[in-house]
Amino acid sequence: MTEQVLEHQLKKYFAYDSFRPGQKEIIRNVLKGENVLGILPTGSGKSICYQLPARILPGITVVVSPLISLMMDQVKQLRATGFKEVVALNSFMDPAERKRVMNHLDAYKLIYISPELLQKAKILDSFKKQIISLLTVDEAHCISQWGHEFRPDYLKLDRVKRQLGNPPVLALSATATPEVQQDIVQHLAMNGCVRHVYPMDRENLSFLVQEAADDQAKQAMISEIAAEFHVPILIYFSSRNDAQEVASALADKLPDRRIAFYHGGMEQLDRISVQQQFMNSQLDLICCTSAFGMGIDKSDIRLVIHYHLPPQLESFIQEIGRAGRDGRRSVSLLLFSPKDMMLPKSFIQHELPHPKSIFTVFRQLKELFLAGGDLPHKEEETAQLFQLNEIQWRFLRQQLEKHGMIKGNRIFYNEAGWDDHCQAIKRQRDEREWLKESKLREMLEWIQEKGCLRRNLYKNFQASYRSVEKQCCSNCGFSFADWDPQPTARQEEASGSWEIKLKELLLS
Repeated sequence: MTEQVLEHQLKKYFAYDSFRPGQKEIIRNVLKGENVLGILPTGSGKSICYQLPARILPGITVVVSPLISLMMDQVKQLRATGFKEVVALNSFMDPAERKRVMNHLDAYKLIYISPELLQKAKILDSFKKQIISLLTVDEAHCISQWGHEFRPDYLKLDRVKRQLGNPPVLALSATATPEVQQDIVQHLAMNGCVRHVYPMDRENLSFLVQEAADDQAKQAMISEIAAEFHVPILIYFSSRNDAQEVASALADKLPDRRIAFYHGGMEQLDRISVQQQFMNSQLDLICCTSAFGMGIDKSDIRLVIHYHLPPQLESFIQEIGRAGRDGRRSVSLLLFSPKDMMLPKSFIQHELPHPKSIFTVFRQLKELFLAGGDLPHKEEETAQLFQLNEIQWRFLRQQLEKHGMIKGNRIFYNEAGWDDHCQAIKRQRDEREWLKESKLREMLEWIQEKGCLRRNLYKNFQASYRSVEKQCCSNCGFSFADWDPQPTARQEEASGSWEIKLKELLLS
């Protein structure tokens, strides 16, 4: 397909005049049926890399995505453009609606689905009967044990791919070190993979790192900044409770700003409502956890603040990448206080089972097997049985399956090697803890950096970076006194509309 034809298709289906860097190159290889790894910075339009091929290729494009809210939002946007042959299969669907979709899979060109749901036997059997032209793995860093959001269910996608007839794979991510990139290619068996890796740094983004004595000092800083700069703002928290409490405190201090909170513990409809209001510029400031922002294509976010210390550079880069997607000057502000170290450390402990818990689980598994019993069918019940949270049990389940000790809810006990398996899983757990702590140390080293923050942020991800003479970072002399954010496109449009209306009123 020629360049002119591709651009015509882009204009026809998405009303864009031209491709962003990397999109056209990736799409060309995808349309040739090649395996492709695409590493594109946050906000660069990764979704077009599979949405356009889905309109062109025969059969179905399957998109594996870890976030239900992202799936639903993209389906809504695509249907609004006239693309009706798209659907998201997820756990929130009405059972009757899911059954209807599953009975008519061939009516769709693009299907979003979570990795967990795609592996269910009945659903996978239905997909095996279809022609799958492209298997897209979004947020592909989740497949790597070195990735910052490792999800064991992603490791099973190679088996899923084989059962689907080995369709071409498009693996996409915004942040992946060379080590993670290699892991993605290996685990997905992407033979002859074509790699398109683009720089993550953005020249229009300035970096500020500032120490605060405590939470009160942080809130005072944020109030002062938000009062001075009337721009769309995201504030990231590690704690759901803190996100809610600070949102309430800021609403009291800033009565003229429209403020809300967002986290994964909210009801789905409430989350969708907040997301849509922010997208439509009906909210000015969101206090949120990392659950917010993935796939949010709002181009005029001007300021991203981190209230808590992020646990690793990868997630930090993704989150700051949501600012200034329209190319206008934007700022990342990271606040930290002496006590902030404790929170990410506690999250590491929360995500991994304690070594003693592993021995306890092995003992309980043996007792269940000898008593002729199996594991509960529901994951949350199994986690409760072993007195683990669901994240800890997810990690442990993957390890137990890897060593052939459980399959589904069946236990496979064999005295020979039982202790060896236990020790191997404990070593894996310790390695994971070491990895997470090393990433936290990288984050701490960065905020204490005396040289250019921009240069040192990206050095582990790309060979070079684009230097910025003005408004670079706090270590290079930048401060809010130097920042004069331009009006957003929405603000300019609103301003123009107001002036026109006033003129019409005065002349009538």
